[in-house]
Amino acid sequence: MASIRDVARRAGVAPSTVSYVLNGDRSTTEETRQRVREAVEALDYHPRAGARMLRSGRTQVVALALPRGEGVGGPGGGRHAVDGRFAIETADAAHRLGYDLLLATSGDKASGLRRVAVSGLADAAVIMAVDLEDPRIEVVRELDFPAALIGRPADEAALPWIDLDWEQAAVLAVRELAVAGHREVVYLGSAEEEVRARRSAALYGIAGARRGGRETGAAVRVAHTADGPAEAAGLLRVLLAGPAGPPSALVVQHPTAWSHVLAAAGALGHRVPEDLAVVVIGSLPGDSSCARLPRIELPVPAMGSTAVELAVEDADARRPARGRGRAREQAAPGGSAPRQVLLAPELLGGGALRPPPA
Repeated sequence: MASIRDVARRAGVAPSTVSYVLNGDRSTTEETRQRVREAVEALDYHPRAGARMLRSGRTQVVALALPRGEGVGGPGGGRHAVDGRFAIETADAAHRLGYDLLLATSGDKASGLRRVAVSGLADAAVIMAVDLEDPRIEVVRELDFPAALIGRPADEAALPWIDLDWEQAAVLAVRELAVAGHREVVYLGSAEEEVRARRSAALYGIAGARRGGRETGAAVRVAHTADGPAEAAGLLRVLLAGPAGPPSALVVQHPTAWSHVLAAAGALGHRVPEDLAVVVIGSLPGDSSCARLPRIELPVPAMGSTAVELAVEDADARRPARGRGRAREQAAPGGSAPRQVLLAPELLGGGALRPPPA
């Protein structure tokens, strides 16, 4: 394995000059920088991470705070699928920016993130499974630790964040169903444990479903998604045999539970979409198994990459300036507002919506 001395010999400079070029600590000529870069590439030189961290004060690691446990991820395989897609997208985004990804999965959300922040294992964090009043927000603010959220908190100015506009997504789904003639709609929102935890996406989705009903005059009943096939069949049996008559349409806010809903509907003798219209909110991009359904996809690539960029920008804003005798001042609390990104929903396959059966 090549050393910094090997690079220096090949480039014809001192080892300290190689260090200056790699770390940007002092100005050097473009000719010198080019010779060093060529030597680094030719020798496939990689500075030791520990030494690099000691010199720069940076780990070049972003932590993905993705807690697991009761009321956090849920038992369903679909939830694991979503988590995996986000882990891949954030890892790829971090790599493009020259960072590695550390997966932090403690079910104790606040203390788990605190351990990461005080340990020095990461320069910043991307926080998932965001509650409206998420305790991790106070942790990172107390510790002055760079972070960004994948999820919309109640205090929208607390930290940088990105999220799908779940409320508007639900309004859009109900509105399109109403335009197609559906007056009895069931909104299958997130699982009950996510509502109890005050998960941001769950509560915004329910609020949107109810607003959509008010705006269109459609009767919208809110229920909670069931993860497993047996649970979905039991739930659908109750919903379709309701005293007010069966709904003509379902809106399902879940990345994969819609498949259980479709299977249950078929087992109960209801054809989709002939007898029962189904709109999915939060399906995974590229999921061909629901391509025939009207759906609002969860923009995982945009959410994952933007969250990493926001977290790294926050870390860079606090980074000591290179080539100066003193560190750059950190942004004072209450200074410039953090960035927030709310993604507008798009209904795909809306042309497949049919009017209710006569």
